[in-house]
Amino acid sequence: MSLWAGRALGLDSGAQLTKLAGDAGFRRYFRTLSEPHMIAVDSPPQRTNPARFVAVADYLRRYGIHTPMIAAADVEHGFMLLEDLGDCQLLSQLDDDSVEGLYAEVLSELLCLQQIPPPTDDLFPPYSRELLLTEMRILPEWLAEKLLGHSLSETDRKLLEDTFNLLLDSATEQPQVLVHRDYHSRNLMIRDGERPGVVDFQDAVWGPVTYDLASLLRDCYIRWPRERVERWALAYAATAEAAGVLESVEPQTFLRWFDWMGLQRHIKVLGLFPRLYLRDGKEGYLPDLPLVIRYALEVSERYPELKPFADWFRAELLPLIEDQDWYRDYRSAGDRRR
Repeated sequence: MSLWAGRALGLDSGAQLTKLAGDAGFRRYFRTLSEPHMIAVDSPPQRTNPARFVAVADYLRRYGIHTPMIAAADVEHGFMLLEDLGDCQLLSQLDDDSVEGLYAEVLSELLCLQQIPPPTDDLFPPYSRELLLTEMRILPEWLAEKLLGHSLSETDRKLLEDTFNLLLDSATEQPQVLVHRDYHSRNLMIRDGERPGVVDFQDAVWGPVTYDLASLLRDCYIRWPRERVERWALAYAATAEAAGVLESVEPQTFLRWFDWMGLQRHIKVLGLFPRLYLRDGKEGYLPDLPLVIRYALEVSERYPELKPFADWFRAELLPLIEDQDWYRDYRSAGDRRR
């Protein structure tokens, strides 16, 4: 990595690199010590798809999205040299005073993302029922069975599949747009005088219009009061309608789309974070699960069609979750920012 980065920078020797914190994937990130700083990425081709990373980054930049410029890439070996967008994640800047202005910026960027036309090739696969369902099935496998040691009965499995199908129907009836798929406060970079930087975009798909909105406003790492979130969501819907991204839709319909899409994502995350721990040795995500549980139960208890899922989760999984070392009371998770 050092030798390749040095050659890409025109140096006579290897580049001096310092390792950065990674993400939930298999890539490793380094910052060059020489000015101007760049980010060197080791993206193993056998575990990742560096060619797609480059293609998606280039496509998004073509339409004005502030993804990191790619200075050099060797996709065969999985090496990339990227523009350094800094260390200032949106999450670190959010508080009650700053959130309105910062969310206005990143919601404006989201609108730009959703206005991007589909490419002529298959760069962005559809966020299909099959893919959405596969994601939700991570919960029974990795949270219930592998982390908690809970065996699901046939009745349990039918209840889950019925819930999943309700969420799938809601997702597929929505307008379909470009979906970043992880549009949240740890993947948005803030720099003075610049548009928000967007990272971790390589898994983008074509899918439901509320997906990225729910990812941002029902963020797994920070929580805002329901009234505020719904106001932001409906304001975004009005802006998206004016921009032609969304046809006229009743506010209650849009909020149901938003709520149910967020629940689909949180069900996925309830299985994904345990998988990151058990399979990949990344335990740092487990302490964030109580907030995800709070989101999932708040939404599923609000809609009669989803109440059986909430009842099942409370009866079957919550007592086992409460015995976990990482657990804290989900009912107050995220309240530190209120």
